[in-house]
Amino acid sequence: MTKKRKTSHIQRKLIPSYIFLIVVSFISVFPLFWMITAATNQSVDVARGRIWFGTYLAENFRNLLDRQDLWSAMGHSFLFAFVQTIVALLICSLAGYGFELYHDKQKDLVFSILLLAMMVPQVATMIPLYKMISGMHMLNTVWGFMLPAISTPFLIMMFRQNSRSFPVDVMEAARIDGLSELRIFFQMYMPIMRSTYAAAAVITFMNAWNAYLWPKVVLTDNAAQTMPMLIANLAAGYTVDYGVLMLGVLFCSIPTMIIFFVLQKQFAEGITGAVK
Repeated sequence: MTKKRKTSHIQRKLIPSYIFLIVVSFISVFPLFWMITAATNQSVDVARGRIWFGTYLAENFRNLLDRQDLWSAMGHSFLFAFVQTIVALLICSLAGYGFELYHDKQKDLVFSILLLAMMVPQVATMIPLYKMISGMHMLNTVWGFMLPAISTPFLIMMFRQNSRSFPVDVMEAARIDGLSELRIFFQMYMPIMRSTYAAAAVITFMNAWNAYLWPKVVLTDNAAQTMPMLIANLAAGYTVDYGVLMLGVLFCSIPTMIIFFVLQKQFAEGITGAVK
């Protein structure tokens, strides 16, 4: 009886926590639910605050295709985000690997200066970056989109911090066996640090997919627009069709949600610095 009473008492104490978690979960999920339901309703119903499913999903989809080149924007966003993610992971992991496993006072000074770059707002570098990209004739190209973001201080710092748990003894043994530094990096470091790569991939892909300001500056041709630019076009004008707008936002949100749910375990491990 004593154990049962203790168990019952513990369960009663947890009731407020469960209620709090249920309320917070509802608040977190409600915007997503409202976005999905709004995509199935007419604009007037959305404006009136209707929060249940309607019957205008097909009509909103047809209107979206008529007003904007959805598939082209999706293709550009996928291409730009995928290429930027791959290149950024390679460059930032190489930098973090070098800063930590081959560090000295000079490299620490360079790393400190690199961290100071995190304090500079993006808008302060927008004009010089645009002049550089324009001078290299890279406007409306994937390279113009991704070059300013392929090496970020945050990702370098993330790889450097997580590289501290990399087993140095393994690297020394590989050197004794005759492996080159590049083979050690690609064949040993990358597999061991896969959770960090997963976390960095999620962060980089989501940032590239959701980027708006820099693509708006460097992608001057509407034929090269990305999904955030498409959403901005749908929201522009004197009258906004909220059903079509919410459907566009839904299409823009689905890829990032899939990426996060697929890699959420590795993302949590990489953020906490876990190495396997």
